[in-house]
Amino acid sequence: MSHISSIGAGMFSDMAVSIPTSPLSAGALAALNTAGEFQDLFAVGIESVGGTKGAATFVRIKNVREFPSLGTPPNIVNVPVYGQKTSQQIQGQSDAPSIELTLNYIPSEWADGTLLGDAVGDGNQYVFRFALLNAEPTTYASEAVPANGIGSVQNSQYYWIGKIEAIQVNPQLTDANTATVTISMQSAFFGAFTE
Repeated sequence: MSHISSIGAGMFSDMAVSIPTSPLSAGALAALNTAGEFQDLFAVGIESVGGTKGAATFVRIKNVREFPSLGTPPNIVNVPVYGQKTSQQIQGQSDAPSIELTLNYIPSEWADGTLLGDAVGDGNQYVFRFALLNAEPTTYASEAVPANGIGSVQNSQYYWIGKIEAIQVNPQLTDANTATVTISMQSAFFGAFTE
């Protein structure tokens, strides 16, 4: 399947985190750099509540209300120059952004003892996948495992290594309760890939 080739809303976009049986070592994480290596980590979707970890299991971060901008930030720095009316732009070093997801908060998905709840602030690095999708796939698993997986619809996938640093609950009196999940970046973005 190809990258998305038409204008459309990414209303079926998805964020997922690979939750293997035991955290990947620093060497194993550093060796990841191809689409196939990343996709192999997203072969079997499990639930945050009651899911059983395996070698290639992942958990979807559901009920996302708002995705932030994703990708490599610009590495341009504005430098004031004495005597000129405008600043000069020079190339600098871009900082890895933190990613903040706003989601409709369902406490049972993030409680202690759940896979996502236990990953918050545990210090482990995880592989994350963002899939930009204009149509709903039959399953969000990598295509190689079920033939009708995420690759059965046009998509663009981005991967990175990060940590789930925090979750902050935002109680609402007139709307759905929300939460902000903060993910720190521990690598560059890999992608966009398709299967």
